[in-house]
Amino acid sequence: MSTLADLLAEHTGLPGTAVDHLQKVVAEWQLLSDLSFADFLLWVPYVEDHENSTAADRLGGEFVCVAHARPTTAPTAHPEDIVGTFIKVSDHPQLRRAAVERRVCREEDPHWYLGVPVRRETIPVVFDGGVIGVLSRETNLAVPRVPSPLEIAYLGSAGDLCQMVADGTFPSVEPTADVHTSPRVGDGLIRLDANGTVIFASPNALSAYHRMGHAADLVGARLAPLTRQLIADPFDATEIAQRMLAAIDGQPSMRTEVEARRGAVVLFRALPLRPMDTPAGALVLVRDVTEVKRRDRALLSKDATIREIHHRVKNNLQTVAALLRLQSRRTNSPEAKAALAESVRRVSAIAMVHETLSMSVDERVDLDTLLDKVIPVVSDVAVAESHVKVKRSGQFGVVSAELATPLVMVLAELAQNAVEHAYPAGQGGEVTISANRSARWLDVAISDDGKGLPRGFSLERTDGLGLQIVRTLVESELRGSLSLRRREPRGTEAVLRVPLSHRR
Repeated sequence: MSTLADLLAEHTGLPGTAVDHLQKVVAEWQLLSDLSFADFLLWVPYVEDHENSTAADRLGGEFVCVAHARPTTAPTAHPEDIVGTFIKVSDHPQLRRAAVERRVCREEDPHWYLGVPVRRETIPVVFDGGVIGVLSRETNLAVPRVPSPLEIAYLGSAGDLCQMVADGTFPSVEPTADVHTSPRVGDGLIRLDANGTVIFASPNALSAYHRMGHAADLVGARLAPLTRQLIADPFDATEIAQRMLAAIDGQPSMRTEVEARRGAVVLFRALPLRPMDTPAGALVLVRDVTEVKRRDRALLSKDATIREIHHRVKNNLQTVAALLRLQSRRTNSPEAKAALAESVRRVSAIAMVHETLSMSVDERVDLDTLLDKVIPVVSDVAVAESHVKVKRSGQFGVVSAELATPLVMVLAELAQNAVEHAYPAGQGGEVTISANRSARWLDVAISDDGKGLPRGFSLERTDGLGLQIVRTLVESELRGSLSLRRREPRGTEAVLRVPLSHRR
């Protein structure tokens, strides 16, 4: 699907600043659509050779729709996709009229579209003294509505904002990076007059203020000083009051989040209303996000608890490893020493996984970083007579916690097995752990250049503890496959395949 920028580049010769302004319009126009109870279509003049065309040429032929917004407060007038369609000026003369006369134009009679009566109005999008596009506000008239104070307030506010689009003063030239996370019309809307007095407050806006501790009606109250009294932090209270007053004076403001004295958390955004450069008050959008913040805090607390558990498990495992080392020093049996040394390595590998998880915020592990810590442990526990180097190649990437522990255990066991059994005493060599990752699979090969597998070797019938652990983890935890084969001209290769998607 083509983006707005793609369509404008394909069909217009608008400069970059004009394209940026149209993108700001589209970023803000859900507000216009909801207040108007209508669809909004963005049309731009189309000519085949837009680079060499004149202004008269651009307004004399066709318009192409480059964006479409549907209301959340009323039925749509266009259930199908309109973006990318062309329309002749003769079929919608109000588009050219709005662009030429630079004013909001309305058709006298409804336009019938697919059996639905639609009222169409056109608003020129003015930027830097020129018309760069036309908005078509199209209202579905098939569903009758009884005028109410809410509808009257919404339509009046929409009319002021649409006039500001035609004036070139809305959206503002200031950055609006937080538009998509700002309160919406349905969250709560308050209309202020030019003196800052509330003349309308939607039910959701009243609920937000009741949650903040104001039990009375808002209509007739001076909103800035009233809100200031309800905010817990004096600096936040001063800032939100100043932003409301600044909006009344014609200055737009960014989204603001404040906490009330009673613990409610509310988002505010104030928009100036100055149609035809005449002060008409301001719109204040309000959203109660108390429960959202409470859940966020609960999740943060849960994450912190999980990380603390991983930290304590890591400490306990390190204690176990230290006790096993102490026991190994007091043991005279070589077999017992070797078994205890392998147990220390396995416990240390698991401890490293938990150490990584204790610093992770999403229960995911960077295997490349973790293996760079585990590989030296494998080399250190190797038999003293060997001079084997273990290295990693390829990118393992990030995996979930449930996959990390068994996978690290399997790789450590296979690498350790190669170090211990592939080379005679005193002989050096190299063991490589290589990875090839796709969206679906993680393929790992542990290869050595040693003496190779003994004749008659079978992975299923081997009685070695390390390979039995590997087989169990691969089958039950990783749900993958493992095979051991000879390398040419010498050595052994263990091939592991682990599924990364559709895990249960």
